Amino acid sequence: MRDAVVTPEGDRIRWVELPGREPARVYVHGLGATSPAYFAATACHRSLIGHRSLLVDLMGHGLSDRPTHFDYTLESHADALAVALDEAGVAGAEVIAHSMGGSVAIVMAARHPRLVSRLVLADANLDPITPAPGAPGSGGIAAHSEQEFLRGGWEQVRDRAGAHWWATMRLAGREALYRSAVHLTRRTTPTMRELLMRLPVPRTFLFPEADGPFRGAEELRLSGVTVVPVAGCGHNMMLDNPDAFARVTAAALGS
Repeated sequence: MRDAVVTPEGDRIRWVELPGREPARVYVHGLGATSPAYFAATACHRSLIGHRSLLVDLMGHGLSDRPTHFDYTLESHADALAVALDEAGVAGAEVIAHSMGGSVAIVMAARHPRLVSRLVLADANLDPITPAPGAPGSGGIAAHSEQEFLRGGWEQVRDRAGAHWWATMRLAGREALYRSAVHLTRRTTPTMRELLMRLPVPRTFLFPEADGPFRGAEELRLSGVTVVPVAGCGHNMMLDNPDAFARVTAAALGS
């Protein structure tokens, strides 16, 4: 485990690092998750092993600090991650990012282009989400006010999340979880989809084949994004079908 101070107050982002050749690969988890738990099998898969790999926990999640003064916007997540990668001596990384982590990776690639040479996005959030009570994921969390969530709304989220997601979600700071969800659901200008289409680096978007045709896939392809279905999985594709996920990721990275 390694770490870097990423805020003026001394808060630290932490990551698990595997040695190997450059360019480095940076793995970024989704909302309420942690990269070592979600990406260990991927980083060690026979088709991907051998590169320096950083399995990073975003601010407020997993091994990283959980400051209550941090605002947890996508931009702040991206900037804090950029500071950590600078401290780690990373440049031109191949970034593999899931769900909310994909949104953070898109923002980082736009704001800190020297850090990113290639993006592989696993079912990343590209569009605004309408919050709704009882909805799964970020939409249900953002339906509360922050005060409601901290006073007990998080218990409803826990019960809907189930034991598997809660195993990592419980490690996140509650302010971090709530604020990250709120900023993930909000409309940004440009949207994550629009920002992704403007990026100049090679980009691959992976989605669960069972979800059917991916909305807006043709528009993404016309902008240079490779869109690839992954068989035998749901949203957590790296856990549901680790071998298939690793193989399509390796293909996207040219491994």
